[in-house]
Amino acid sequence: MNLKVKIAGVELKNPVMTASGTFGSGQEYVELTDLNRLGAVVTKGVASKPWPGNPTPRIAETYGGMLNAIGLQNPGIDVFVKRDIPFLKQFDTKIIVNVCGHTTEEYLEVVERLAAEDVDLLEINISCPNVKEGGIAFGQDPKAVEAITRAVKDVAGQPVIMKLSPNVTDITEMARAAEAGGADALSMINTLTGMKIDVHRRAFALANKTGGLSGPAIKPVAVRMVWQCAQAVSIPIIGMGGIRTWEDAAEFLLAGATAVSVGTANFFRPNAAAEIAEGLAGYLEEVGAESIYDIIGTVR
Repeated sequence: MNLKVKIAGVELKNPVMTASGTFGSGQEYVELTDLNRLGAVVTKGVASKPWPGNPTPRIAETYGGMLNAIGLQNPGIDVFVKRDIPFLKQFDTKIIVNVCGHTTEEYLEVVERLAAEDVDLLEINISCPNVKEGGIAFGQDPKAVEAITRAVKDVAGQPVIMKLSPNVTDITEMARAAEAGGADALSMINTLTGMKIDVHRRAFALANKTGGLSGPAIKPVAVRMVWQCAQAVSIPIIGMGGIRTWEDAAEFLLAGATAVSVGTANFFRPNAAAEIAEGLAGYLEEVGAESIYDIIGTVR
């Protein structure tokens, strides 16, 4: 079975990758799963300088998922270039670097640093708060989406994937704005904003009060949004949100995604992404398809 897919001209051996923030850069998982079996590893968010993240507690379990308010804690671009890229280059998998920032300038600093590095794709996390515009996320304003996409594309040395926030009224408006700005691909969805209250302590479960909801609970929303955007834009989409099994992944592919990312499942089944890739190969055989492209976007 041919599981190969192309994202902006970059060929992946299969359409399954890890979702940013759930896999580090793979170091924590290397003894638990074979990174060579993955289509790509998507790194944790990388900023221009180290970010300490939010105060604890910053993770809470919920029915069908989890809330996190990690706050994109990361050691910054200098450590990432020195430590993480050499580690990932040991494996036969593509490297997608997730980039975060509080201002356009912070994003561009990281993207410019990565231009000469041996990484395959950039994923731009536009769910970050735009501190120069009163804290609203870049991804919640179509004009801001188009502007930051265009700015990143102007300096990027690799193809650019824009990661869309679901916390908007019309996700297709954001998808079209990213495409208009020159995005090579989209990834979606990021987490949904949620809250949990501990009734016994009569207090918020997270120090940040709100957090990002991920896991199986959000999958129907994610599949719907991927399907909508697949009808609205012509660039590839990487679908994510609650994928645990190959059947979940197949839903996203049938809805129009070219590839998928596995996130929360990594925490309770570290081998999930590799197993999902194997399951998709079996699915293609079951339905008599020779290539993964034979099923992508076939449910309209």
